[in-house]
Amino acid sequence: MRSELLDGLLAGMDESLYEPFRNKTIAVTGATGLIGSLVCKALLLADERMGLGCKVLAVIRDKAKLTSILGEYSNLGELAVVECDLAEGRPDVAAADFILHAAAVTKSRVMVECPADVALTSLRGTEAMLESALLMGARMVYISSMEVYGTLPEGEVADESALGWIDLSAPRSCYPESKRMCECLCAAYAAQYGVQVCSARLAQTFGAGVLPGESRAFAQFARAAMRDEEIVLRTRGLSEGNYVNTVDCVAGLFALLAHGKAGCSYNVVNEESHGAIRQVAELASRVLGRGVSKVVIDVDEANQAGYAPDVHLRLSSDRLRGLGWKPKTSLAESFAELGIYLREQDMV
Repeated sequence: MRSELLDGLLAGMDESLYEPFRNKTIAVTGATGLIGSLVCKALLLADERMGLGCKVLAVIRDKAKLTSILGEYSNLGELAVVECDLAEGRPDVAAADFILHAAAVTKSRVMVECPADVALTSLRGTEAMLESALLMGARMVYISSMEVYGTLPEGEVADESALGWIDLSAPRSCYPESKRMCECLCAAYAAQYGVQVCSARLAQTFGAGVLPGESRAFAQFARAAMRDEEIVLRTRGLSEGNYVNTVDCVAGLFALLAHGKAGCSYNVVNEESHGAIRQVAELASRVLGRGVSKVVIDVDEANQAGYAPDVHLRLSSDRLRGLGWKPKTSLAESFAELGIYLREQDMV
């Protein structure tokens, strides 16, 4: 259903961010995922509010799922559905001026159980969308991840050049390593064919707009705190997280679609939204709980859920800030917005 909170937050974005998309066509892969659905909702709301005149092409595998995710937003502007499995072929996104490639496998358990499928799906899908961008002359942003950094020396502030070590023998490494290869492929298409494509390395993204069934740590922390339950960590909580608010993330992606430099990668992160997992769990308890929920450590020694290795990573957003982007929402404020949104959408 429509969200009064999310609508208000998206309406509060600088309207100049939308202007590059006036009377343009924007293809969004992974439109049923968090990032893709947020971008679709933002554009459709802007069309209603500003008369943007843009057309959104939602590239998905399951039309029924798209209907449930977008709901009433589908009727706010011009939305076309393109059903396609990117692992099997290139979608029909004729006349697209912009492409946001957000489709990806994001469940850690699948990465552990089906690593070859995850890697190949990532590569084939990215190749398909790069070919589409080449054919259409479209600008493109590839959604990457902060996991591409692997293991870096503790305490280092990482700009986009600071790549660390990844264990290639670990099945779960299929995710960060395939993200690296897809970024490399984007840079190769930019160099060889002149495709205007850049990559967005997203920090952990949350706030208003998360999807039903969201199971990542921040959502589990929030729900437990709101229910006055224990927050149970299945790791020791030492890994450091980098975060960005959902609406700040959308603003950053719009800036990259319009102005990102071909062949470059950009961190999308709020440097102030940073902390060890245990600290973040304790923050969720303070912001959303009543002082009842406690953080409990119960380590999954076998790592059956496929948690990523501990990292001590602090990202820099200087490159993206150079395009005029600036995050507005703190980590505590993101948890507060998440709590309001979960109650509003009956997702607690």
